[in-house]
Amino acid sequence: MSAVTGAAVGTKAIPSGATASDETGFRTTDLAVETPDADSVSGRSAWVSRVIRVASVAVAIGLWQLLTASDVRAGLRFDTLPTVTEIVAEFGEHLGTGQYYLDVAQSLIRIVTGFGLAAVIGVLAGIGLGRSRLLADVFGPLAELVRPIPAIALVPVAILLFPSDESGIVFITFTASLFPVLVSTRHATRTLPTIWEDAIRTLGATRREVLTRVVVPGILPGVFSGLSVGMGVAWICLISAEMISGRLGIGYRTWQSYTIVDYPAVFVGMITIGVLGFLTSGIVELAGRRVTRWLPREVAS
Repeated sequence: MSAVTGAAVGTKAIPSGATASDETGFRTTDLAVETPDADSVSGRSAWVSRVIRVASVAVAIGLWQLLTASDVRAGLRFDTLPTVTEIVAEFGEHLGTGQYYLDVAQSLIRIVTGFGLAAVIGVLAGIGLGRSRLLADVFGPLAELVRPIPAIALVPVAILLFPSDESGIVFITFTASLFPVLVSTRHATRTLPTIWEDAIRTLGATRREVLTRVVVPGILPGVFSGLSVGMGVAWICLISAEMISGRLGIGYRTWQSYTIVDYPAVFVGMITIGVLGFLTSGIVELAGRRVTRWLPREVAS
């Protein structure tokens, strides 16, 4: 019996740093092994990831400079492209002019207006099509017929339909980003587990409470996936529309630079488009992470 008692005492958990003696008189010490702090490990992993990302961009820029400065012509004609130093010099000239900032502001206004309308209408329409059989029967076929048409193919329609180029470009941007949001929201609504709705209905919830407490929170991950895709598509079609019928904007200025054979200015426009697209997509993704903070996150190893 004493042996059992001694074994039980010997296996008793002891707080970190504490010591104790069992019935046999032997001194028992805490043998816990210190593990590295999880926050410090994740912090180091984040810094390593950032360094790798910056290094990859630096390597790409260095390779571009090497190929263009050396006039390499091996299948691809790098000798016809501007070097990194020429692009940087051109970028500095653009930053010193008011026209550059006017073009950036004009493109941002168009993207915010078109994408904002598409986000609101796409989410509402997606919920309606996903939850109402009548709306799905009436508007579903129309949406599926229009959805495969590239938004840029609607430029002639926009020119004929709207009284100004500005409203037509916003319409193209709106159409481009509408369907990714609508389809993603509709799919998220239809795949929502019915047990969630059944559970809250048994507690006496009204239709509005079901919508605000179950449907909307449940579809948020799918909604923001559609918004992220919609933002990228919106930029593609906005720049194309500006090149075709615009009078201001980054797309218009980039195409104008190409027509006058100012290739460094063309790359300045391309870089500006990439940076603006990266920043706006990052804002959407950040908003999505903030809104869905209650979701479980995968811990990086």
